[in-house]
Amino acid sequence: MNSRFFLASGDEQHEEYKVVLDLTSESETGVIDVGDTSFSVRHLRYNALTKAQQGDYQKAIALLSQLIHHHPQNAVDYNNRGLIYFESGDIQKAVCDYNQALKLNPNLAGAYNNRANSYAASGKLADAIADYDRALDLNPSYVRAWINRGITWRDLGQYSEAIDNFEVALVFKQLETYILAQRGRTYHLWGDWNCAIADYRRVLTDLENVVETVETSDYRLRLQVEIWLDELLSPYH
Repeated sequence: MNSRFFLASGDEQHEEYKVVLDLTSESETGVIDVGDTSFSVRHLRYNALTKAQQGDYQKAIALLSQLIHHHPQNAVDYNNRGLIYFESGDIQKAVCDYNQALKLNPNLAGAYNNRANSYAASGKLADAIADYDRALDLNPSYVRAWINRGITWRDLGQYSEAIDNFEVALVFKQLETYILAQRGRTYHLWGDWNCAIADYRRVLTDLENVVETVETSDYRLRLQVEIWLDELLSPYH
């Protein structure tokens, strides 16, 4: 299981894999007239979200492309389409959309965070750090960027910097269980096994009653932490 769970925009998202928020219900007819009304825009974004959550990335991208065609100056739509390209594995197209989003709105912190995720996934860790830095310059309380930058510092072997980022992220009282898991993994790799075990056990206590289905991010996180803890407590160690 991949140890890096990318956390996408906190500006437009409240859960790890959502790409839009505050939207109307899905059309029952499937016929969408994209005009200038906020209803039609929200309507189309909701359809794209639904298709993305169902794993129908091609349809979700087509719907967002339709929206972009009619509203080409909306940076958020490019950012959202970039997220879906990223989820579908097309990192190059994702980066292109994030670039366009930032061209339209250079102050869109979420697009910097998302582009940084793409860079990190491509092994361009220095570029990722630079984008996380920019996201945090724009929004110092951007918890997802603090977490993602911490993970990337860890990938670079800079464990002290990683821990510092997780400590700051914890101050905001969001995603605390996830942050503790990542901090524990950092202590683990750094060789501070007592601190690692303490964090892992706190996470497992928090998640002991989660529904056992791979469709939930909490359950996947619990499985990952169990693997890390077993690794740490194995006879080898």
